[in-house]
Amino acid sequence: MASLLTIFRDLPDPRSGNAQRHDLLDILAIALVASVCGAESCVDFAEFAEDREVLLREFLRLENGLPSHDTFSRVFRLLDPQAFGRAFEAFLTDLGADGAGVIAIDGKTLRRSFDRAAGRSALHVVTAFGAEARVSLGQRAVAPGENEITAARALLATLALDGALVTGDAIHAQTETAQLVLERGGDYLFALKANRPAMLAEVERFFADPPEALETFVTTDADHGRIETRQHRVTHSTDWLFGDRAEPGAPAMPGLAMLAAVTATRDEGPPSTRYYLSSARLSPQAFARAVRSHWAIENSLHWVLDVTFDEDRARNRADNGPQNLAILRRLTLNLLRTARPKLPISRKRKRSGWSDDFAKSIIGQMR
Repeated sequence: MASLLTIFRDLPDPRSGNAQRHDLLDILAIALVASVCGAESCVDFAEFAEDREVLLREFLRLENGLPSHDTFSRVFRLLDPQAFGRAFEAFLTDLGADGAGVIAIDGKTLRRSFDRAAGRSALHVVTAFGAEARVSLGQRAVAPGENEITAARALLATLALDGALVTGDAIHAQTETAQLVLERGGDYLFALKANRPAMLAEVERFFADPPEALETFVTTDADHGRIETRQHRVTHSTDWLFGDRAEPGAPAMPGLAMLAAVTATRDEGPPSTRYYLSSARLSPQAFARAVRSHWAIENSLHWVLDVTFDEDRARNRADNGPQNLAILRRLTLNLLRTARPKLPISRKRKRSGWSDDFAKSIIGQMR
């Protein structure tokens, strides 16, 4: 595997003159190792370097000593997030992460990253998540004047989607997004909700009284003290949905090959049904697996970032700092996921903070 340190070495340094006293490679490597070991801010990075200098000098030169927290903050404010994101993607290539399986796309807001003084809203980031490998494949911040839909398209345009099933909420059930996925060799599975009201009404009527028996698969879960039964139904008959009958004046979803419904019934309350559009001809069993896989982005990424990395309370607000530190957290999580996979992420971070030997077993992937 090519060295992550080599990948960092190729990043353009945004500083000039005397501000380059500390090597950019050293700064980024310290921040990443510190994040693996539980650090969450630029102050944490600097204090970690002071306490673990012996460990850091095993693979870094540190010719001009240790960077201060102001140095870390300045670098992350100035660093080009697109270049940093490309380094992130290059490391994924070295890990062997690819587009096979389910790729879930979803957005997340870093709630404490707003800056009232500068009139800037909190950063909203769209992430592509490999559900089987449980690694982030890339991220894209929603730029001023953009929305989550256009940011997701920009992100998908950078990914290898051959053989992948791209899943997303109803906000991504857009003709342009679906076409992009197909052109890049993948298939889509998007939820259908009230943002396409005419199409939703037609699909609801179809599943309420289907013209023939539908393929069905039923699952039962007993999590969190409640029993939930899910009935998954699919149809590969979609020709009737094309044209103005489904969505007057709107283009049909390209490559549409399947409609599906999930009806969930719990011990208490009435049943609820969710509907989906897909370009893949999935069996009910495969559809059920894909729907469950999509929620890995919530349970294995967003939840972990908020609970283990405390991302929702991250207060870095200036310039490119919030976006670059969000990339750093996802890179850290990928490192932790791929090393010692049987241990929980929170335990790996704790043990890395306690033990140099354990930390080396995680950060050994960097070299």
